[in-house]
Amino acid sequence: MVPELALPEGGEWIVILVIVVLLFGAKKLPELTRNAAKAMKEFEKARHSDDDETPAQVTQAQPPQPQPQAQPPAQQAPVDDKNPTQNTGQ
Repeated sequence: MVPELALPEGGEWIVILVIVVLLFGAKKLPELTRNAAKAMKEFEKARHSDDDETPAQVTQAQPPQPQPQAQPPAQQAPVDDKNPTQNTGQ
């Protein structure tokens, strides 16, 4: 026969609360509860976003297209300051 586990009752909750306060300190408890609440919200959001995405949507997604590589700039002929006709394009 397997014994059933019961939830803690009034006096037991007080003992548990005292132990938690002694372990973490009263100043840390609000921060710990905020972090736990944020973690639960992110978990629920991730779980619901996975539910919204069906396998058909995943298989229909197109693979990313390869990006064309940029061509290096064309090299220009050096400009000769002594020859003015080369600078004007004549």
